[in-house]
Amino acid sequence: MHILIAPNAFKNSLSAEDAAAAIRKGLQSSKLSCTVTCFPIADGGDGTGSLIIKQCKGKIIKKEVHDPLGKKIMSQFGLIDKGKTAVIEMADASGLRLLHKEGLNPLVASSYGTGELIRFALDEGVDKIIIAMGGSATVDGGCGILGALGTSFFDEAGEFLDPVPQSLANLARVDPSQLDQRIFKCEVVVLCDVNTKLLGPRGSAAIFGPQKGAGTKEVIKLEKFLNNLDEITYKQTGKRIAAMEYGGTAGGAAAGLSAFLNAKLVNGIAYFLQITGFEAELQKCNVLITGEGSIDAQTLQGKGPFGVAIQAKLNHIPVIGLAGLVPVEENAALNKYFDILMAIGNGETDLREALKHTADNLVRTSRIIGDLLVLNKQV
Repeated sequence: MHILIAPNAFKNSLSAEDAAAAIRKGLQSSKLSCTVTCFPIADGGDGTGSLIIKQCKGKIIKKEVHDPLGKKIMSQFGLIDKGKTAVIEMADASGLRLLHKEGLNPLVASSYGTGELIRFALDEGVDKIIIAMGGSATVDGGCGILGALGTSFFDEAGEFLDPVPQSLANLARVDPSQLDQRIFKCEVVVLCDVNTKLLGPRGSAAIFGPQKGAGTKEVIKLEKFLNNLDEITYKQTGKRIAAMEYGGTAGGAAAGLSAFLNAKLVNGIAYFLQITGFEAELQKCNVLITGEGSIDAQTLQGKGPFGVAIQAKLNHIPVIGLAGLVPVEENAALNKYFDILMAIGNGETDLREALKHTADNLVRTSRIIGDLLVLNKQV
């Protein structure tokens, strides 16, 4: 038996690579005689860029940029495809993980540093740029990125505005005349981990603003800013960024880049699996094991485990899903893609304690799975 281990990251606990290693350890300590391949996955969220670079045997380029609050930091991007394609992870320059919790404030946070990484990538002569947008600390509609590439923002009086939501509340005009023209010679692909629209109660400000430090009043201000940005963009480009699929990704950065850079917005996991050659590894296995922190109805909206489960089912390969949380009640939609769903927890505990023991619980659960596969052969 050959088992393909392809988990997503277990948020706030284990990276996808560490989760895969724990599952492998559990299987290898079971009674099951098997071979395994670890193929950690990502769906556009935090960690996607580094996994693509590693799977594609790319090269890391380190550069100094500005973090979401303007502090200089060392960041990086990758080059793959013989240096023709740059892989940028937004979280490496504009991510939540770069800030302390008390410093989170999306009204003044900027995606400028990600724009700097794009500019450095252009200096390398690439003709394609892949941007993984998960894990950002910003809700600036991508204005920071555009600003770093030469775009300017003005109010009614013609005064220059800093590309952060607090200043852009008075935005009247976007001036892309000085935009770095090299970007239009590149294919820009944005990997989106959620299909969220820009505006509304399920939009980027309402859903993700609070995760990035916004209270109720700040969410209202962010929504107003994004709504105004939509109106101005429509007047200047004829594009309705509020209507774009995936447009709300990374605080609307996906929408902004689509409107002004002609970026292509794609489902993160589908693109990840295609570019990393997942299909070839899938063809070699008898069973697929995937997982992440929670597998529920939301997983079916394009999360990593759903992406690999679809591929497995097309190839008639059974799928085992492991998660910290799974639905208590039967879910027919999930059952269509996951032959077995197992919660890895061991007894009642609070979330903080559960997160501490994710690796041990994955090892233990995977050992049980291995033993059950042996038992199944004997019955």
